[in-house]
Amino acid sequence: MTTTTSTAQERMLLAKAASRQVGLLSDEAKASALRAIAGAIESATAEIVVANHEDLDRGQASGLSTALQDRLRLDEARVAALAQAVRDVADLPDPVGRVLDERVLANGVRLQKVSVPFGVVGSIYEARPNVTVDITALALRSGNAVVLRGGSAAESTNRALVAAMRGALADQGVDPEAIQTVDEFGREGARELMHARGVVDVLVPRGSAQLIETVVTESTVPVIETGAGVVHIVLDASAPLEWARDIVVNAKVQRPSVCNSVETVLVLRPAAARLVPTVVASLRDVGVTVHGDEDVRRLADGVVAATDEDWATEYVSLDISMRVVDDLDEALAHIRQYSTHHTESIITEDTANAERFLAEVDSAVVMANASTRFTDGGEFGFGAEVGISTQKLHARGPMGLAELTSTKWLARGAGQVRA
Repeated sequence: MTTTTSTAQERMLLAKAASRQVGLLSDEAKASALRAIAGAIESATAEIVVANHEDLDRGQASGLSTALQDRLRLDEARVAALAQAVRDVADLPDPVGRVLDERVLANGVRLQKVSVPFGVVGSIYEARPNVTVDITALALRSGNAVVLRGGSAAESTNRALVAAMRGALADQGVDPEAIQTVDEFGREGARELMHARGVVDVLVPRGSAQLIETVVTESTVPVIETGAGVVHIVLDASAPLEWARDIVVNAKVQRPSVCNSVETVLVLRPAAARLVPTVVASLRDVGVTVHGDEDVRRLADGVVAATDEDWATEYVSLDISMRVVDDLDEALAHIRQYSTHHTESIITEDTANAERFLAEVDSAVVMANASTRFTDGGEFGFGAEVGISTQKLHARGPMGLAELTSTKWLARGAGQVRA
């Protein structure tokens, strides 16, 4: 099912109107609508994959980066995973109507603070058709309508996904105008979405640092900022060799094109001779190019000389930077200078160092002895995620259903007036 309205503004107004129905749906009705969407996505697998091939062919011809091609690609297995993610969201508890605080005033007025939908959630992103499904599912489950700007790279794929999801809503008796896309309006559609204050209640950008900065700078709609991932792993002096090797390789290679993949490894000098040769060799064995400082190049073969730019680079590719630091103080100083406050991890058997790292590092997710690839809404049990917020207001870290709700106070009286 497609929309026939002629302007981006009209579509956003339709989403605003539909949000009033969606916001009043029962828990059961929202869950049923999502299960219908999952089924519709599965039924449309062939059309979605064909549309995705169109986008991939166009992207390859235009020089789309390998990392973005990986994020763009949908095969039957990935489409099935999208549908399952929607079912996972459907199975989550309803985030709307939770009583967050309650009290009775001295005059007998009863107060309750409850969770409520935002209304209309907007998202601007690029070459990520999974976001089209994830954000829609989370928005609907939390009682919101959604307006999507998925970018030209995934336009055919997103069109097929949105058509399937809107059709499923219509079949369930839910206004399909609750799902809108402004892709066909190009950059002007994105601009109108960023300036739809009063129609769109919150905007979530996902993508490159440049895209996010543009949205944060230009938007008049309140923005939940998701950040780039210059992600660090620190190998402490006590780090077990197997943990260091396995965690670093997993964090870099398991899916290098995503924001929670590790970009910089910092090795404490007392462990450098023990850890660096094996970790570098293991990375090179799976095709990773290591950009190392002088100490790393002395300890391991086949290492490219690191530049100052490498420490601030989000590669999202099979590249990684590595540096030897004197102690944990120097590692923490490096992270403070170069981190984008996304995810950092330390590998250590020293409990004091682990706890110090967890306490002092100022990032959305801080780990000890675990792969940074776990920073993910699905892994955190959210079913899917809106994004990973690197800001400190309202939401921080992987965002799920609760982060797509606001609050309001309900007051119930019996004729009281203020003296």
